[in-house]
Amino acid sequence: MASVDWILLVGYLIFTLILGLWLARRNRGEDDYFVAGRSLSGWLAGASMAATTFSIDTPLYVAGLVGTRGLAGNWEWWGFGLAHVAMAVVFAPLWRRSGVLTDAAFTELRYGGPAAAWLRGIKAFLLALPINCIGIGYAFLALRKVVEALKIVSGQPLALGLTDTVWLMIIVALLVVTYTVAGGLWAVVVTDLIQLVLALLGALAVAAAAIHASGGMGALLDQLQGLDRPELLSLVPWTVSDGAWHWLDGAGITVPMFTAYVALQWWSFRRSDGGGEFIQRMLATRDEQQARLAGWVFLVVNYLIRSWLWVVVALAALVLLPDQSDWELSYPALAVQLLPPVALGLVVVSLVAAFMSTVSTSVNWGASYLTHDLYQRFLRPKAGSKELLLVGQSTTVLLLVLGVITALISDSIGAVFRLVIAIGSGPGVVLVLRWFWWRVNAAAELAAMLCGFTVGLFTSVIPLVRIEDYGIRLAVITGVSALVWIGVMLATPPESEAVLEAFVRRVRPPGPGWSRWRSKFGVTPMETLPTLFSRFVFASVLLFSALLGIGGFLLHQQVTAWSGLGIAVVCVAQLRRLGRRSEQNGATAL
Repeated sequence: MASVDWILLVGYLIFTLILGLWLARRNRGEDDYFVAGRSLSGWLAGASMAATTFSIDTPLYVAGLVGTRGLAGNWEWWGFGLAHVAMAVVFAPLWRRSGVLTDAAFTELRYGGPAAAWLRGIKAFLLALPINCIGIGYAFLALRKVVEALKIVSGQPLALGLTDTVWLMIIVALLVVTYTVAGGLWAVVVTDLIQLVLALLGALAVAAAAIHASGGMGALLDQLQGLDRPELLSLVPWTVSDGAWHWLDGAGITVPMFTAYVALQWWSFRRSDGGGEFIQRMLATRDEQQARLAGWVFLVVNYLIRSWLWVVVALAALVLLPDQSDWELSYPALAVQLLPPVALGLVVVSLVAAFMSTVSTSVNWGASYLTHDLYQRFLRPKAGSKELLLVGQSTTVLLLVLGVITALISDSIGAVFRLVIAIGSGPGVVLVLRWFWWRVNAAAELAAMLCGFTVGLFTSVIPLVRIEDYGIRLAVITGVSALVWIGVMLATPPESEAVLEAFVRRVRPPGPGWSRWRSKFGVTPMETLPTLFSRFVFASVLLFSALLGIGGFLLHQQVTAWSGLGIAVVCVAQLRRLGRRSEQNGATAL
């Protein structure tokens, strides 16, 4: 890196620190620190959600997928689009109406008694510490890889026994923890917006330079076709030729694996009804309409804009870096090779910004569990605002330290990503059903969560029971968890009438699963289940037709491009019709 690039990086870090400290004045208590006083707009909340998932690891992760599996490998994360659509059109207003501070606290709104308390405590512990620290760890792992690939530092041991890379990680970590501890969620979301813009500009710069170096998009596609790897440019892991259907073995995706991506993973995973960081953003919005808007902003940015910027760079790397051994490093390697000073500095800043947005969110979100759901709930119920604020700041530091330690013992971003999914699979269907069926109880959710975590961990890391095929592994985790939680639910009593009444009156859940209780308490649902289901179907088709249509135009696959565009237009018209019908019925519009 040239001196001007260093100036850009240092200047950005100082600016972020000052901004975070300035926003600290907004924090007067727990609500301000963890949910921004519930005053966020949908645009700001959605941008923050997108910035959170645009970590420094994601461009590397996508580059690794495309390099080893081809374009179709992206279904490993594209499949989660179904869960994110459900979050935007179904669960966002429900979460906002619940009015809780965290999704762990929601358990004692939906359930009651000792089982609900145990569930809240265990969920808060698992999400805040092992699962969250693994997530923070692989963000730091990606930072380590990028630092070494960009040759920002030497990576050689110093006199104190630490490498330059580790020292740089510590410095950035200290800056993140300083503005996050001081500013809370306000500092996180405002800096997220800036970091998202920088991350998109950086990704655009690398993509444009890669296409130019390849001789243009047409020349790049011709060179890729000459590599004799048909999976590279296939949007799905199969082809149809001579009237026959052929599976692309080079994609490294088995039939069970692909089936798991699109039909199992998204509703089985622990984020099936939103996901902790996203729920935090939706709970922080001004009202239900803004919560739903936040979901849509995230969908557009995450899947339709930045997805293809990463893919283009990953495809160009296959041509420009034919001898690359670790495809996850092709993204920063191309930045070093192709970009001049200032442009390279912008990309470095964008990657560091992406890293900071993810880590700041993770530590603030995790601290909300440790403070609100463990410390206040079980240790100090009468703790005052200042005490809780201090505990939140202290636990933020703790989580960051644990995340750095996790990064130092990890090597593969993709492997850690799949481990996080595996240990979080199993309880997803219970998380969905609890909104629509009164009979789901705390014991069932607790059983699903613990069983999914245990079976996922064992089948992922224990040699004797490890299941190599990812699709089969998810099916086993989900199936075993279902047997356990259904059995536990049937063997334990339902929640009390008082608990069910409080939930129904506050959330106004839709569907026949609550009709008896709505009638008994005189509560009208905001929307009917058929309306929500229709909205979910059309929104899902819209997302994926637009995603594949954009890909079709980029890859010069005209049939896919125009078909996707046409289907997307039809879905938009149907969603607008459903929105007008909801307005006429007095419900919240899309």
